[in-house]
Amino acid sequence: MSLEDLQIDKRWTLFLDRDGVINQKIDGDYVRNLDQFVVLDGVVEALARLSEVFGRIIVVTNQQRVGKGLMSMAEVEAIHASLSRELEQAGGRIDRFYVAPQLKSANSEFRKPQTGMALSARTDFPEIDFAKSIMVGDSASDIEFGHRLGMVTCLVGNLSASTRADFQLHSLADLPDLILPTANADSN
Repeated sequence: MSLEDLQIDKRWTLFLDRDGVINQKIDGDYVRNLDQFVVLDGVVEALARLSEVFGRIIVVTNQQRVGKGLMSMAEVEAIHASLSRELEQAGGRIDRFYVAPQLKSANSEFRKPQTGMALSARTDFPEIDFAKSIMVGDSASDIEFGHRLGMVTCLVGNLSASTRADFQLHSLADLPDLILPTANADSN
């Protein structure tokens, strides 16, 4: 099976992790402010194309730096507002950001791989069908989150083969061409 075989349309939801999928991670640290938030190459353009296909695009992000007191929720929301403006200018969108600020040690139902953020998204958007959803993440907990909900999973980056994602991508920027190859070929 390929991603193209899924026949994605407006009934589908795209769930995205943030750090390492949308923006650069900082090795050994956290993105703590807007100046440190660097969108990865091709992601803005990819999200503009994906916005034309998916009914909903949702970000689900663990942000324990808030729980550690390294930044406030207001600072996280400012980063998300800036990203939303950048995407809108390019013709893209994110419908909602769900943030789990709890410490990992709190074992919160909202921190991935627990499913609380996705269940909140489905409460807010009742049309979400997890069987018609794709989770794109860069960690084993992202992939486990997707599998717990019955989503198709895509791993971004070069994690070990032991992470059981359905598909592996070099970057989120690759996703539009993998789900819409005929649209891409028609435009050439």
